[in-house]
Amino acid sequence: MISGSPSVPSRSAALAGHVAETLRGRGFELAAIQVRELPPAELLHGRVADPAVAAAIALVERADALVIATPIYKASYTGVLKVFLDLLPQFAFAGKVVLPLATGGTVAHVLALDYALRPVLVSLGAQHVVNGLFVLDKAISLSDRGVAIDADVEARLATIIDDFAASVARRALAPSARSAP
Repeated sequence: MISGSPSVPSRSAALAGHVAETLRGRGFELAAIQVRELPPAELLHGRVADPAVAAAIALVERADALVIATPIYKASYTGVLKVFLDLLPQFAFAGKVVLPLATGGTVAHVLALDYALRPVLVSLGAQHVVNGLFVLDKAISLSDRGVAIDADVEARLATIIDDFAASVARRALAPSARSAP
């Protein structure tokens, strides 16, 4: 799970956390990377040997699947996410199923998943990027009691999570996945 939000609190991070809890309930083992928590100078200078940055990259390399969540600003994913993705090896997502999630303040940003984020995921070697979900900020409420997601969004999210889980299961059964190191 990679959260590319620079903000605390964050609706996109809350959405990712909600998806993570759903996947844990289905038996998935998850690790989370909050890119904003990585040392900013090390990220900006591309210091992949930094222990925190190296550990985050290693988590990506070990993952069978990835959920990537980001707010959308100015019709694109965040700069903090871009900096992290730029540090990954060229084919870091090869053989992985990827679920992109995004939040934003207006429907004008709905295509950012397909036109801004998806090409980067594919350039990192992702061969299977499942249909992602763009969620308007107003559909996610944050409070001391946790996150609340609009019922319509929750229904669409359930379908997307089902597709992601099924894709991960199919990938695990594929001959190339079984023979991979």
